[in-house]
Amino acid sequence: MPWRVPPADRKAGVLPDPYAVWMSEVMLQQTTVAAVRDYHLKFLGIWPGVHDLAAADDADVMAAWAGLGYYARARNLLKCARAIVADHGGVFPGTYDVLLTLPGIGPYTAAAIAAIAFDRVETVVDGNVERVMARLHNVHAPLPGSKIELTAFALPMMIIAKPAGRMTDRFGARWMSLCSWVSRPLPAPPSCCSPSRLYHREPQSSLRCLDALMRKRRPLLMTDDRCKR
Repeated sequence: MPWRVPPADRKAGVLPDPYAVWMSEVMLQQTTVAAVRDYHLKFLGIWPGVHDLAAADDADVMAAWAGLGYYARARNLLKCARAIVADHGGVFPGTYDVLLTLPGIGPYTAAAIAAIAFDRVETVVDGNVERVMARLHNVHAPLPGSKIELTAFALPMMIIAKPAGRMTDRFGARWMSLCSWVSRPLPAPPSCCSPSRLYHREPQSSLRCLDALMRKRRPLLMTDDRCKR
């Protein structure tokens, strides 16, 4: 998504804009990145900050949202922007618990914003991760009843020790990308980066493989603890 910060800047402590991250996460609820990208750019162009969106006319926002579907998200977007301006002085709260109190923000979205925009250690688990965890651990209980169990299984993959200069959300984001990939009918990921293998590997080794995989989107071979073409 356009809010992403280059790795060099991220290592220097530059974080993504919480407003852009929040907007993308709300738009991505039940919608693909391909469908959201142009809408995200359009909204940021018309309403570049939370104060701008909070002051927007409801009809204008709904018109700009037209075609993206699930219009309750657009209404919640406005409610949330106005709550941030009214209750938080226009500054996005940076913790999971406070984010969870805002309109339209549930557990997943709160965790994603806290991890991505504020570098907090959170377990960010979406539907694709839940699906992969259920398959890896033979969980047959339906959602939402199994959500706590599936989140517990995902925890070791999402939260690892944070080495100096590393961002906390990096591993979780790569893992979510992989789970999204394997949840598609085709193409399957290379066997070295299958979820079952990565789940049982040392975290930093898995992170290197996921980094290479997301960069190249090409078949990889595992040699010792590193992935290479």
